[in-house]
Amino acid sequence: MKSRWLLNLVLLVAVAGLALFVYLRPKTEVAVSQQSFQVSAIDIDKVTKVSIEVPAKKPVVFERQHGQWMMLQPFQGRANPVEVGSIIAVAIASSSEKLPADDPAKFGLDHPQLTVHLNDEAFSFGMYNPVGGEQFVGHGNAIYTVSNSFSQNATIQPLELLDKHPLARDETIVGFDFSALEQWQSSHLNLDLQADGAWKVSAASAKPNQNDLKDWFEGWEWEHFQATSVEPAQPDHSPHPFLIVKLKDGKKVKFIKLQESPELLLVREDEQLEYHFPQDFGFTALNPPAGFKP
Repeated sequence: MKSRWLLNLVLLVAVAGLALFVYLRPKTEVAVSQQSFQVSAIDIDKVTKVSIEVPAKKPVVFERQHGQWMMLQPFQGRANPVEVGSIIAVAIASSSEKLPADDPAKFGLDHPQLTVHLNDEAFSFGMYNPVGGEQFVGHGNAIYTVSNSFSQNATIQPLELLDKHPLARDETIVGFDFSALEQWQSSHLNLDLQADGAWKVSAASAKPNQNDLKDWFEGWEWEHFQATSVEPAQPDHSPHPFLIVKLKDGKKVKFIKLQESPELLLVREDEQLEYHFPQDFGFTALNPPAGFKP
């Protein structure tokens, strides 16, 4: 009886020891897996130039000018600030691994699939980690693993990186001159926003409904005035109807109307970019509820 009691005691101690081991081991693994390393110490607010290099393709270059991102090549124009920000974000990414860069070929970094330059610092993208699916990125004297979304953001077609808003964020509309559009030529229609927020219509016989005009103008405000696509305008010296957007600082922006159907095509003359809009947007935007029939 005594020997059986001793055997049970030994088994109890063994089970307790095993339980303690299992209890402690996952904690150690979690602690290791939660360790993270920041890919760089760059202050992204001080990044003023970004270039994207992919083998056998033309580099894509951006530069921050007067607080606004501009694409310099392969096209020229205002860049989408959100898209550029998603590319720069690799600088502040966190990685669960930090490896020495003594054998770059092992990680596909001897011939990178992609290199992103932020100012003078380079981030090279290599092969994918077969275990977690993350991508190896070389920066400085170390190699990190980051989400493959960073390389996907950087390899979007360059045209998709242009800003689809025909007006910049700091360009505030205060009026329109529609007099060069076919339907408004006879009335020389102009709309001007007054200090009290009311719209003044140039036609003497106009009796505009201010609520209708405010609802109409919403489509022209920056958040809503966005094209489905944008591309460099092709040289065209033929005469076309146009409209002029008046801005708060006194500047005027001319938009040439190439067509209205099956989609509205507008070219911003000073930037030589062609914007594509749905036809229904064009009809509404170019025909304000002015309170009279032309």
